[in-house]
Amino acid sequence: MSVGTDGRLAPSTAPLPPPDEAAALEARPPSWRVPISLGVLGLFALVVFGLGADGAARSSFGLSRAGDTLQLDALSVPTKVGAILAAVGCLVLAGYAAARVRQRRKVPAAVVGGFAALWLIAFLVESIAEKQISLPGLLGGTVALAVPLIFGSLSGVICERAGVINIAIEGQLLAGAFLAAVVASLSNHTWAGLVAAPVAGVLVALLLAIFTLRYFVDQIIVGVVLNVLVIGVTGFLYGRLLSPEQEQWNSPSRFGAIDIPVLGDIPIIGPVLFNQTIIVYLMYVVVVLAHIALFKTRWGLRVRAVGEHPTAADTVGIKVNALRFKNVLLGGAIAGLGGAYFTLGSVGAFGREMTAGQGFIALAAMIFGRWSPIGALFAALLFGFANNLQAVLGSIGAAPVPGEFMLMAPYIVTIFAVAGLVGRVRAPAADGQPYIKS
Repeated sequence: MSVGTDGRLAPSTAPLPPPDEAAALEARPPSWRVPISLGVLGLFALVVFGLGADGAARSSFGLSRAGDTLQLDALSVPTKVGAILAAVGCLVLAGYAAARVRQRRKVPAAVVGGFAALWLIAFLVESIAEKQISLPGLLGGTVALAVPLIFGSLSGVICERAGVINIAIEGQLLAGAFLAAVVASLSNHTWAGLVAAPVAGVLVALLLAIFTLRYFVDQIIVGVVLNVLVIGVTGFLYGRLLSPEQEQWNSPSRFGAIDIPVLGDIPIIGPVLFNQTIIVYLMYVVVVLAHIALFKTRWGLRVRAVGEHPTAADTVGIKVNALRFKNVLLGGAIAGLGGAYFTLGSVGAFGREMTAGQGFIALAAMIFGRWSPIGALFAALLFGFANNLQAVLGSIGAAPVPGEFMLMAPYIVTIFAVAGLVGRVRAPAADGQPYIKS
């Protein structure tokens, strides 16, 4: 069987390729690393967060904000009891994971996700002893910080699924933020800036595609050079033009929040998810469309075939480099759209190097999310949560560890994921490899 030009499987007389790395990984018995890792972390939560908590203290969680339609009373729980129960739940899930491995069955991703949620609950309950934290505020800040990461990680998924490493996400985000601010300021129309942002991302992606797919320059080197180029150009124009003449060149209006009736009134999550700007709603759409396109359409089958085995894809009529070229441009447009969030959805003006490395964090989220749009979404939310959590805990004087260590947490988790300690992670087989037709 082979992949036909219409994206369907068709009979083929060509010899079958050897089993790829993914099949080899699936054939291996489940690893004990996952249940062992969960067990160690669960014991840590029980001893440090549970047994080490003050038995007389209580932790409070605000469930609504001042402007919410439905006002809920704060939830107060005994600190020690709450932390112990959450830690015990972690150990139960670790035991379930061990039982699955003993039966030579794969540990579901939901088990790892549930473990992470309970572990965070134990940490939060112990951290805010005798204090109160607003859950809607914490979750709202998480979404706000995760939006550009989600767009950036989706850009990486679209490119790398086709076999092109997009290190230039940082430059695409920054270019999108810059052009969105300038166009919105000059035209006095926020929507014009939103349309211009993906154009800026495409222009950066076009350079990446030309040098890597036409002249076969190393993809990582080109990406790094483009990041430096965009930082230099935007920094120069900011110093010479945007900063001295801010009223004309750098004063875009921001999109206001759009409240969706009924959904916006759902307690806790309603105001967080359904009282957002148009850019956030576009993010929801892009995530869903990217997932459906990659895994439910013939186009997605072609993309994944090109990323895994470009030679085989070429033999059935798929134009490998042409498809990669289009995907790089599409990824650039998505990243540029994410850049618009900085200037049109959050800050309201362009600042020098305002993306502050978010493109590289998006790459980490893409890896942690296993090159899947849905996985990248949750990984980016995790990164945003860790970033916001250290700020929120610091603001109420409840930070149990220095903020720098809190910011390190997502990267440590990513290293664990890549090392295979919380699940096997494998990039597309042809990722980063140029295809030169023989």
